[in-house]
Amino acid sequence: MEYTDKMFNRLKRVEGQIRGVLEMMEKERDCKDVVTQLSAIRSAVDKAIAAIVVDNLEKCIRMDMDNEISTHDAVQQAMNLLLKSR
Repeated sequence: MEYTDKMFNRLKRVEGQIRGVLEMMEKERDCKDVVTQLSAIRSAVDKAIAAIVVDNLEKCIRMDMDNEISTHDAVQQAMNLLLKSR
């Protein structure tokens, strides 16, 4: 699979957001602010998952087909992976 600099950068931003939330909690910031930031983190992680799947979906399906997995099953596995991430 190919993991681009853009994907790494997305996750590094998420890492920074998590550190920010931990700091907010240590400073006993309002729970609404913490939850708002956690929601933003969840959204960022969802976007990272989507980027990885979109960029690699064709490769994954081709690899499955090379391993004699039917196109239908390969697509179903990809869909299950996306659903599992939710």
